[in-house]
Amino acid sequence: MTAQRGGKVSEDIVVPLDRLGEAIEETLAIGARHGLPACSFGHAGDGNLHSTFLVAPDDDDALARAEMAAEELFALAVRLGGSISGEHGVGWVKRGQLARQWGPRALELHAEIKRVFDPKGLLNPGKKLATT
Repeated sequence: MTAQRGGKVSEDIVVPLDRLGEAIEETLAIGARHGLPACSFGHAGDGNLHSTFLVAPDDDDALARAEMAAEELFALAVRLGGSISGEHGVGWVKRGQLARQWGPRALELHAEIKRVFDPKGLLNPGKKLATT
């Protein structure tokens, strides 16, 4: 994939198996809307997709468009009944994205659990945040 443009922006999402084809087709459409070649691969048998937008690593405009495309991709995953993250979890890149799929009470509980186990905010600071 990187041979095409030199780089890629990949996001892992998960969707219900019966929505897999729709997710793959929409990933291509999202890429097209942002002027980026796109593809999906991964562990499709369990609904996990690595949806990827091809970019030149030194093209700031393409990188910004890929970031906007990723935002659409996260919305797509939630709309299809899936999740913003499959196997790779929520870290720095997806900080704040859990608010797309969780209600206010779940967000509050998430923050409280973090405070209970990490009252000083020392463990993975800035990561695994449900909101920004």
